[in-house]
Amino acid sequence: MAAGKAIVVGAGIAGLAVARGLVALGWDVTVYEQASSFAPVGAGITLAPNAVRALDWFGFGQALRAKSMAHGEAGIRTSSGRWLLQAEFAALQRRFGVPTFALHRADLHQMLVNGASGAAIRIGHQATGIKNGDRPVVTFETPDGPGENDADLVVGADGINSRIRAGLFPGHPGLSYAGYVTWRGVVPAHAVPPGVRDVGVTETWGRGKRFGIVPLGDGQLYWFATVSVPARSHERDTLSDVAGRYRGWHQPIPALLAATPPETLLRHAIYEVKPPLLRYDHGRIVLVGDAAHAFTPDIGQGGCQALEDAVALIQNLSSTADVDRAVAHFDHVRRRRTQHIARTSALWGDIAEWRNPVAAGVRNTLVRLVPPSLFLRASAVTLGWQPPANAPRWEGPAA
Repeated sequence: MAAGKAIVVGAGIAGLAVARGLVALGWDVTVYEQASSFAPVGAGITLAPNAVRALDWFGFGQALRAKSMAHGEAGIRTSSGRWLLQAEFAALQRRFGVPTFALHRADLHQMLVNGASGAAIRIGHQATGIKNGDRPVVTFETPDGPGENDADLVVGADGINSRIRAGLFPGHPGLSYAGYVTWRGVVPAHAVPPGVRDVGVTETWGRGKRFGIVPLGDGQLYWFATVSVPARSHERDTLSDVAGRYRGWHQPIPALLAATPPETLLRHAIYEVKPPLLRYDHGRIVLVGDAAHAFTPDIGQGGCQALEDAVALIQNLSSTADVDRAVAHFDHVRRRRTQHIARTSALWGDIAEWRNPVAAGVRNTLVRLVPPSLFLRASAVTLGWQPPANAPRWEGPAA
């Protein structure tokens, strides 16, 4: 096992999990994060069984289970409320052995920040580039001016607009617009309409638009709404504008939109790293999470795959003293899986966003004919992932 000086660029899900693992392996770790503070921003996140196993491997199991798990039904409905696909979360747990959790992204982030307490986290440090070599060098901007730092290992975990990725692969065309925009909101616990939390995690499909409902563990409720529109359009839409698109859809959708504080509304045009990268590593530099393989959120695997990446990288670094070999093997293991999941997610999103009424009708009929058991079996490749049996000894807070 090698242990030296590591720089992690980005303090998101992937970066903080990697930092926790590196500290446990004895590395001297510095995390550079461009944000000037860790404010409780974002909306909800669903952690599927593969992500739960990854968090268990990193020693977060107890802290995670202090949050309420997802319960009730999960499935897909039409805009009138008719079920196309229904499955119980209990059946999901029986199939995959661990529950699914739904929590506010800020709660997960704080858990990971606490877990990475052994690393030096430098906020307000925006990476501007990377210089490759025997000891790669990260350049960055801070409130006090530019700087640079070298390390034995650099982990690019700086998200979908990764500067590290751009520096490593300047010929890559960058991001590709997926064809739709997503709005997200959080309804505070006191404003959630009665009975809504019993609905479970659901997604409603219309023509060229969708609406998702995710009850969170602390009594709040997270929702998302997608619409197929041109890139860079509807940038100034208000919550009232969003609600207007779903007027006439089944309850509790209108009630949730009416109960949402306007200041919680978030808008994101959905982009993906496309075409996929030919590799995730270069010398002693490695990309993880969205920096390596940002894909659409249609099957809820973005954060889950970031956590899998972190497990795989730490496992490879723990098994050899050769850093170059470790990151090369990480690339070999992770690239094929993540890019397969990216294709699956994009395909699922394309189908769900169909606008043609005939095509949408055929889609709905086919989904309605799929038994939940078949859906669970088809999900096994993604959700059935298992981390390695041996984990480093975790020390420090994990809550």
